[in-house]
Amino acid sequence: MRLRLTALFLTLLMSAAQAAPAPQTVEIPLSSGMLHAQLFKPAGEGPFPTVIALHGCDGLGGHADPVLPRYRDWAERLLKAGNAVLLPDSYGSRELGPQCRVKESHVKARRERVADVAAARAWLMKQSWVARDRVSLIGWANGASALLWAVRPQSAARDQGPDFRAAIAFYPDCRISAGLGWSARVPTLVLIGADDDVSSPQACRQMVDGAHGRSALARIVVYPGAYHDFDRANTPLHAASGSTDAAAPEHGHLGTDAVARAESQKEVAEWLAR
Repeated sequence: MRLRLTALFLTLLMSAAQAAPAPQTVEIPLSSGMLHAQLFKPAGEGPFPTVIALHGCDGLGGHADPVLPRYRDWAERLLKAGNAVLLPDSYGSRELGPQCRVKESHVKARRERVADVAAARAWLMKQSWVARDRVSLIGWANGASALLWAVRPQSAARDQGPDFRAAIAFYPDCRISAGLGWSARVPTLVLIGADDDVSSPQACRQMVDGAHGRSALARIVVYPGAYHDFDRANTPLHAASGSTDAAAPEHGHLGTDAVARAESQKEVAEWLAR
């Protein structure tokens, strides 16, 4: 009996040690109101390289979890690599749910979400555990579109703090940015599937190619055969139009591509390590 209890105790200890880290809720001042965010931070005093992670139109969290599995997966991966990860909740902070099927969203990628990025950066610059010269951006879909606006030269902060180290955009909507002669002031990586019919890989390639010679380093990786959400784990390919899920786009196809998912994880690690 004693051996059995000892074994059970050790099993519980191991399970606790392997349990997913719980994020910390933080509040970040905005010009009007507060921006709620979830923070994953390594143990210790730092300073740590830090990634601001921008959710898509599905929002950051759900009823049961402040961070959806798709974003928690990336946060834990980045945390394991030694990064702190700050995930602003652009919709929940404004008492809004998913915006994928909202015709006139009150939270625009180029306005409110860019303001959220600026506020998150300003807050991080004041934290002693942050390596201020190693703060980067990563975003998905609508969050990636906001990222493209946030790294434009016109969006640079006016303080004396270091700018973002790098930026990584998963399958953004590049159509407006491509037409406006987009350029970036920080190294920016775009990752998108060749068969993405929610966003436009052609527009993203046009945007990146057009930035050459008048921009910080901009690079695009297009994954053959991959669709929207290719990096999202355990998601069989399906048509978004057949879903009533408010957190899904109204058109196109979504689903995991195992090869593109694995390769994008390597690309992200290498881009952040620059």
